[in-house]
Amino acid sequence: MVLRDIKKDSPTWAWERSTEHGKAWAQQWRILQTRRKCAGTRGGAQQGHKRNVDFGFSPESDVPLVISYADVEAAAQRLRGVAHRTPVLTSRTVNSATRAELFFKCENLQRMGAFKFRGAYNALAHFTPEQRTRGVLAFSSGNHAQAIALSARLLEMPAVIVMPKDAPALKITATRGYGAEVVLYDRYTEDREALSARIAAERGMTLIPPYDHPHVMAGQGTAAKELFDDVGTLDLLFVCVGGGGLISGCAVATRALAPQCEVIGVEPEAGNDVQQSFRRGEIVHIDVPRTIADGAQTQHPGKLTFPVIRELVHDVVTVGDAALVRTMRFFAERMKLVVEPTGCLGAAAVLEGTVPVQGKRVGVIVSGGNIDLARYAQLLTHGLS
Repeated sequence: MVLRDIKKDSPTWAWERSTEHGKAWAQQWRILQTRRKCAGTRGGAQQGHKRNVDFGFSPESDVPLVISYADVEAAAQRLRGVAHRTPVLTSRTVNSATRAELFFKCENLQRMGAFKFRGAYNALAHFTPEQRTRGVLAFSSGNHAQAIALSARLLEMPAVIVMPKDAPALKITATRGYGAEVVLYDRYTEDREALSARIAAERGMTLIPPYDHPHVMAGQGTAAKELFDDVGTLDLLFVCVGGGGLISGCAVATRALAPQCEVIGVEPEAGNDVQQSFRRGEIVHIDVPRTIADGAQTQHPGKLTFPVIRELVHDVVTVGDAALVRTMRFFAERMKLVVEPTGCLGAAAVLEGTVPVQGKRVGVIVSGGNIDLARYAQLLTHGLS
C-alpha cells in the first residue's frame, strides 16, 4: 500500500491531512520514498533506514506503521475508569480437551457488549472542542455503531450512524437507545463509505471508521494489554478479524509484551479477505460475504491495518459457520456466556483444531456478545437449518 492508493475523501485520506499523527505518518512515508529512489532498488531502500521507534515499519513494504505500543499505553490511560477491565476466564473442560491452557478475554462483557467501545472512546476523546460541537459520524453493522453512540453520549456530542438495513435489530435498537441518529442503507447495493463521507461533509461531522483509524486501532489493543497484564506470557493469541482494527492493535501490544507469542487471526470461511491479502502480500477485495459472523462481513482489510497485520501477525486461518454455532453452544453450556458468532471466531479455531495448541498457553479474545435473543435461541436449538 502506498499513499497515492488512498482514495480522496476516504476516512484514511482525511485522517492523514487533518491530524498531527496522520501528517507525521505521511511525512515518514515520503522520506522512505525518497530513500528508495536514491538507493535505486527496493533492497537498497530497505537497508537505508532503521526502524522508527514511534511508528515502526513493515519490512516487506517500507510502509510506516501508524501506531506503536506507546499509543496503546496512552489509550489505556484514557480508558481507565471508563471502559470495563473485562475478566479473563478459564475452563478445565476445554483445557482437558485441547491439552492446553486457555485464557478467554471476555470482551462480550465490555460496555455495550463488545471490544469496540475501547477504540471508539479513545478516538472521540481526541476530538477538539469544535469537533465535539459538530459531532461524529460512523458506519457499522452494529458493534462499532453502538460503541460510537455510547462514547458520544458520554462525551456529550451528537452522533450519526450509517447502518445496513439487515443489521441485527438488537444492534440498531441499542444504537438509537444511546441517542444516535441512525441512517440505514443496503449493504449489497450501496457504498457505505461514500454515503458516510457525503453526510459527514454536509453536516461538518468527523468521520470515525470502524477499524482503519490509528486511535481506534490503539484503543482495541488495550484488550491484549490487559490480557498479558493479567496472565503473563502466552505462546499463541487468537483474535477475530474483520477489517483488522482489533488484531492490529493486539499485535502491537503483543510485540511489546510477549514478543515470542504468535498472533493468529481468524476469519469466517465465506469472508477470508484478510487471509487472501495476507497470503498475497497485498490488499484483496471480495464481495460482501454471506456469513452469520456479521461483524466480520468486511470486503477488504484497512490500508492502515494491513501493514501491521502483514508484519506482526503470524497467520490468518478460517472457520465455517457451523463451527461458530458449535462454539456458541459451548460457551452457553459450559461457560454460561452469551457470545455472538463473530465473537466465537478465535475460540472456534482452537476448539475445532484448526491450529495445534497442545502443550501451549493460549489467549483468546472473545470479541462480543451482541445477538438478537430469538436468533441466538434459533442457532443454539436448530443450528444453521
